Amino acid sequence: MRAYRVSALAVTTVLGLTLAACGGSESAEGPYDDEVITLGVIGSSPVDQAIVDAAAEEGITVELREFGDYSQVNPATVNGDIDMARFQHIAYLADYRNNSGEDVVPIVSTSIYPMGIYSNQYDSPDQIQEGDEIAIPNDSINQTRALLLLEANDLVQFTSETTAPTESDVDTENSKVRVTPVSAEQTVLSLDSVAASVVNNDFLERADLNPQDALAEDGVGEESSYPYVNLFTTTEANADDETLNKVAELFHTDSVLEAEAEESRDTAVSLDLSREDMDQILADYQEDLKK
Repeated sequence: MRAYRVSALAVTTVLGLTLAACGGSESAEGPYDDEVITLGVIGSSPVDQAIVDAAAEEGITVELREFGDYSQVNPATVNGDIDMARFQHIAYLADYRNNSGEDVVPIVSTSIYPMGIYSNQYDSPDQIQEGDEIAIPNDSINQTRALLLLEANDLVQFTSETTAPTESDVDTENSKVRVTPVSAEQTVLSLDSVAASVVNNDFLERADLNPQDALAEDGVGEESSYPYVNLFTTTEANADDETLNKVAELFHTDSVLEAEAEESRDTAVSLDLSREDMDQILADYQEDLKK
C-alpha cells in the first residue's frame, strides 16, 4: 500500500444556488482574452474575496461564479463556462476523472482541512463504548475518509485491506461501534442522538463546534493526507496558462492565508505541492479507486 493511504474529503453541501448561464470564454489564445478570469466556487467566502482582491492588486480581474452543487463545477470547466475552479481536492478529482473520462487537471494546491470525531457524550475515542452508534457522511468520498479515521482510532475493522472503504467493508462483528451513514450536513445535527459523529471541517461553525474539541482528527499535513489537499483546477489545454497560474498562486500570499486562517479557525494547513507531485498523487489515487 502506498505511503499516502487515501480516503477522501468531502464534498456534499447543496446551497440551493443555480448554475450561472454563461462564463469565461476559452479561445486559441487563452482564457484571459476577455480580460476576466472566471473562478468557479461553491458559494462565496472571505477567502474567495481575498483572492479577487489580491488579483486586482496585480491588475487582473477575477469574477467569482457561485455554484450550488459540486457536481456542476467540473463540467462547467470542461465546457468553458468558467476558466478554473477552487472547490475540490485530489481525491474528489480522481473520482471525477475516473467516472467522466474528462481531463480536468490541478494547477496549484491550496490547503487541507481536517476531519474529526466529535461527541456530546465523550472526551476521547477510548471512552466510546462497545456497540455505540457513530454517524458518518454518506457520500462515498467523505465516507471513506471517515471510516479510515475510525479505523485509525480502533473503532472499526474492515473485512479486507482496502484504500477506499465503504460501509459494506466494515467488519460488523469485530468492530467496536456501529456506523450510520447520513448526509454530511446531518452529522452535526445527529450529535444529540448518537455517541459521536465524524464531521467535515466546513460544518463546524454552523453547529458551534470548536475544532479543538475533536476527540480525534486525521493526520492533516502528513503525507498520508496529501490526497485531501484542495486545488485550483482547469482544463488540460489551459493548465500552463500564465494568468491562471498567477491567480492560483496568489492563494499562498499573506492576505489570502490570513483570510483562510480566520475562516477555518486556524485548522487549515496550507500545502504548496509541485505540479509533478499533484499529478502523481492524482494518478495513484485514480488507480487505487479502480481496484
